[in-house]
Amino acid sequence: MVHHRRGLRRLLKDDSLAQAIEEDWRSAPLSQKRTAMLEYVTKLTVTPSEITAVDVETLRDVGFSDRDVLDIVEVTAYYAYANRIADGLGISTESWISD
Repeated sequence: MVHHRRGLRRLLKDDSLAQAIEEDWRSAPLSQKRTAMLEYVTKLTVTPSEITAVDVETLRDVGFSDRDVLDIVEVTAYYAYANRIADGLGISTESWISD
């Protein structure tokens, strides 16, 4: 989604990194911590029933606190929820978001 891409660029303040993430985050020059987070949220999004305590421990091992893990899960779950509602209702959010 275009508005997510703009938000990523704004938050990172690094257009080349944002572009690399957009193209393929797995090959982007990310820290071990960011890579672990993205691996986790991908698994949580695609195969949530396969998340285990080992996945959470992996996040802790790279420096995320329990509060950080909670934030990661809540944000991931919220986006999944909001997107499913929009998709289920056939709503396109792009048309009302300004450049």
